This record gives sequence, C-alpha cells and structure tokens, in this order.
Amino acid sequence: MTAPVPPPSSAGPPQAARPPAPPDPWSAWLATPAGRYLLAWEQDECDERVVNIFGFNALQCGTPQLQALQHNRMPLRCVVLDAEHLSQLGAAGAASAVLTDQFEALPFASQSIDLLVLPHVLEFSGDPHQLLREAERVLRPEGRVLILGLNPFSLWGARHMLAGWFFKARLPANARMISLSRLRDWLKLLEIEIERVSFGCYRPMPRSEAGQRRSAFFESLGDRLWPVCGAVYCVTAVKRVAGMRLIGPAWKGRRLEGKAVGVPGVRRSATAQGEAVNEGPHD
Repeated sequence: MTAPVPPPSSAGPPQAARPPAPPDPWSAWLATPAGRYLLAWEQDECDERVVNIFGFNALQCGTPQLQALQHNRMPLRCVVLDAEHLSQLGAAGAASAVLTDQFEALPFASQSIDLLVLPHVLEFSGDPHQLLREAERVLRPEGRVLILGLNPFSLWGARHMLAGWFFKARLPANARMISLSRLRDWLKLLEIEIERVSFGCYRPMPRSEAGQRRSAFFESLGDRLWPVCGAVYCVTAVKRVAGMRLIGPAWKGRRLEGKAVGVPGVRRSATAQGEAVNEGPHD
C-alpha cells in the first residue's frame, strides 16, 4: 500500500532575503574621514549650544549620525527621519523617532516646538524656502532654531564648485551649498533673528586619518586669518513675534490701605478698598 501523496504547497519556493538598500550619498560621505571630522566638530558645537536652551519639545530633522540633542534637558526630544534613515538609529533610537516623507511638511502642530535643529537638510531639500517656512510655523514665539550648513566660501566649497574642472568631486553631487548671507536674508523675511554664528573645519578635506592629523595646524591658522571661511557654519536663531514679551511671575505685594479725605458738600461712596467715586454735590 502506497502512502498518499501530499497536496502541492501553495507557498511557492522560498524567496531570497532582500539585500539592504545602499546608503544615500550623504550618509556614505559621513562615514569617510572627512565626514567623521565634520561630525566631530558639529557634535561639540551642538553640545555647547543646546545645553542651556529650555522648553518642553526639542526636534532634530535628518542626519541621525549627529546626536544634536543628547545634552539638551527638555522632557520630549525626538528625531524626524524618512524610512531610508530610520534603520540607522537602531532599536533604541527608533523608539523616539518620527517618520515622515518630507521635511517640508512636518507632522506637528503650529507653535509647538521650542528647539528645532536642521543639520544639512537645506542643502539636500528640493524646496529650502518651504522648509524654512515650515520651521517658522512649528516654532513657538521665542523658540530657537539651530542650522548647520556647508559654507560655499571655503576650501571645501571651492573644491565642490570646481569639481569636474580641476578637482575630483569629494562631496555628494546633489549638495547645494547655501551661503550665510543668503540664509540671513531668508530668515529675516520670516522674522527669525540670528543670535550667534560660528565657523569650523578649516583643514583641507582629508582623505585619510593621517592626512587629517598632519593638517591640524590649519585649525588655529584659519581661525585667525580667515575666520569666516570654515567649511561648515552653525547658526542659532530665534523666532521673534511683534508684541510678544516674556512676563515673570506676578508676586503679590502688600495692599496699600488709605483713608479717603472728605470734602465739605461732597458725598463719596467707597466702591473698592482705597478708591472713591465722586457722586456729585450733597443736598
């Protein structure tokens, strides 16, 4: 007696595991010696600036390799990422991340964010004007925005602009550098006032760790001779609203009690303590 033949399975042949998607050009560049050099300077700059910015909600858009909010003390801190970069955070970081399709339409209520960090999102945005308008929308009055960008007026910027002519491209080809003067004009139109600007990364773009160490003298030399020509700038700006003024706590002082002085021929009735209203002559 032969055993019954089992019915054919409808599951089909096992499919091969899908290989992970390659990193985007910006994430791949950040893994190079030049990218690590840039991230180290930006991490120190962010740690210094965000530590004394207070409020309730802090937000970072993009670049998960930079932990810009790690020294901030706000109770709610999160990172907004697209699906491509969400896997770079790991399980612990993804729990506090917000998924979005585009930074030009943030999924947050108007005037709900006290601190917004934009690390290199303007260079890779299809509409940087709309991104800044969205940043102005979600910021509270007197809220701060921290912007990190690549400086076109630098050694790195010159190499990027002349890539293909005299130099080989090092930065991602889709990086569109925005000068500080242009950024200042855009922020001024949105009534966002720049409070502090600093520049960094004066060394030529290093190709190796050894070359980065050999060119360390460029840091002090560039800080003295061409301070506005660093490869990266960090801008702290505040959203100003006309008519807004911070009011401190209303401390109750001692109430002054005085006696009304009577005038002959005039009747007064006290309407409040220490006040009197003239009711006209008394017949």
